[in-house]
Amino acid sequence: NIKLKKIIHSMNDDIREGASLHDVFKKHPKAFSPLYCSMMKAGEASGALPEVLERLAFIIEHEHRIKSDVKSALQYPMIVIIFLCVAFFVLLTFVIPKFVRVFVSAGIDLPVPTRICMFMYEFMANYWYFLIGSIVAGMIALFYYIKTEQGRYVRDAFFMKIPVIGALFIKAAMSRFASIFAILQSSGVDILDSMKILSGTIGNLAIAREFQNIINRLEEGRGIAEPLAKARYFTPIVINMIAIGEESGNLDEMLEEISAHYDFELQYAMKKLSDAIGPILTIGLAAVVGFFALAIFLPMWDLTKVVK
Repeated sequence: NIKLKKIIHSMNDDIREGASLHDVFKKHPKAFSPLYCSMMKAGEASGALPEVLERLAFIIEHEHRIKSDVKSALQYPMIVIIFLCVAFFVLLTFVIPKFVRVFVSAGIDLPVPTRICMFMYEFMANYWYFLIGSIVAGMIALFYYIKTEQGRYVRDAFFMKIPVIGALFIKAAMSRFASIFAILQSSGVDILDSMKILSGTIGNLAIAREFQNIINRLEEGRGIAEPLAKARYFTPIVINMIAIGEESGNLDEMLEEISAHYDFELQYAMKKLSDAIGPILTIGLAAVVGFFALAIFLPMWDLTKVVK
């Protein structure tokens, strides 16, 4: 990676000139998140930099595994949906019209499924430029909108409202929250600074916006459990276990337990989704094929009667 190589050379030069490690990391915000910088600062201050780097390596590996698991769970349904769209387009534009010409020439009254197919075909044939233009313009507008802060917020909030899939995103966010928070606590970063770091590293803008209210309540001198309880998306198990950890003085251990719990929950939920998505997609595929079969075979049945 050429960019990373340049960054490392620049960091090496800065360190040789006497800059601290966390200041060097802070100079490259596109490559290193606030989490990296804060952990470097905590490691340097405590003299436990090797341990902090090991924890950082763990969190990077943990996040990569979570992202890979979520992507793999959603990959199969996306492939099947794309296949359905392609099959729908091919049948509607190339297969159905040829049969309809035969049926019309034989003077057969077309049944409702066939008329619906022909209406969609004629609409696509007459307004294809409008359809393509609308799709392309919509995709471009969506692409640039999602790059904005408000667009990312709307996207993240929307995904978390989708049945079943939304639960996956919340579980993944809770696992990420607990694992990062645990490492920050064990590295000596205080709770207020941890919340500020988490707001920029949680990876979900809908949840990240809740952190400002949490930070405001923490600055009023309250504990961490109460502000979390008043925020959206944080589950009761997270709030209760953090409250126990806060009272017992073992917050980092409780956070590790929360992270492990949601890792297990996430894998279990993805397995359930994978088991359920197969039959659902099969039913959807059967419905599409069945509709086109009716559009072809109902008039064909009438055609055989005419021939007889």
